[in-house]
Amino acid sequence: MRPADGSGATALKPAESGKNRWSMDYFICNVCCARNRLPQHAFEREAPSCETCGSSVRVRSLLHALSNELLGVSLALPDFPRVRGLCGLGVSDGAAYSERLREKLDYHNTFYDREPRLDLLNPPAGDLGKYDFLVASEIFEHVPPPVEHAFDCALKLLKPNGVLVLSVPYSLDARTREHFPSINQFGLAQVGGRTVLVNRSPEGRLDVTDDVVFHVGCAGPAPEFREFSESGLRAALGAAGFQEFRIYSDDYLPFGIVHAEAWSLPIAARRGAFGLNVDAARDIVEHWRNAHLELKRLGSSWWFRVGRKLKICK
Repeated sequence: MRPADGSGATALKPAESGKNRWSMDYFICNVCCARNRLPQHAFEREAPSCETCGSSVRVRSLLHALSNELLGVSLALPDFPRVRGLCGLGVSDGAAYSERLREKLDYHNTFYDREPRLDLLNPPAGDLGKYDFLVASEIFEHVPPPVEHAFDCALKLLKPNGVLVLSVPYSLDARTREHFPSINQFGLAQVGGRTVLVNRSPEGRLDVTDDVVFHVGCAGPAPEFREFSESGLRAALGAAGFQEFRIYSDDYLPFGIVHAEAWSLPIAARRGAFGLNVDAARDIVEHWRNAHLELKRLGSSWWFRVGRKLKICK
């Protein structure tokens, strides 16, 4: 059985100088609960580092942030309580964790280019104020300017105490850099074996540029419209009306969250103070009550007591 904190690993202690940095040499993936070896160095942000599901440190740290924001504790996804009272929305979330979130919470995933569709710049009126949480990983750098409108819409989708959990590439520079501030009507085209961006400015001028950075996501290559700065993100989220802003910068070794950089880290932005609605609180209490009854039933089992005596189970 996993420890009560959901980590699946005992505490990690600093190792002696010249050896691996930690005395434990494994971590538990908080997406699939597979056991993996810890490396001798920090993980690359996007490199797959779970041998079972292929999760990266970005994905694991994003879910670490989501668990803390929703439940107040970091749990692996398979250890989440089943809480249908928590309503959430994914914005092009990865299949590896979106399917598991759907099993545990009242959550559904959406896409810009296919069903179920969501245009973050024009969300349906019926969805406003509906969600306890939004997950948007590597999305806002691809939204056409002004990006402040996307943050405004994200806030409107949330309940008064809802939270936006996001990740974007960002720097520690003084300000966010917009690559195409005059973007208006645009599209991508193939010219001479290269992908170019074609834009018609608000004044009607046609511009073509091949100096475009693309990120490959679930919908294929997407142009990067900006490189955020940390201060720019804080300012934009604050201007939209988010009241709390938290960067999840700390490593969390039990889940293999070892950051190589001090930037481009997961962020939680809250519309209001943390709080569970009545339905969610009831679901959580019921989940733990059932778990307690199951443990009590197992405790009366002769085989379970023998297993504990032999230290086969805890």
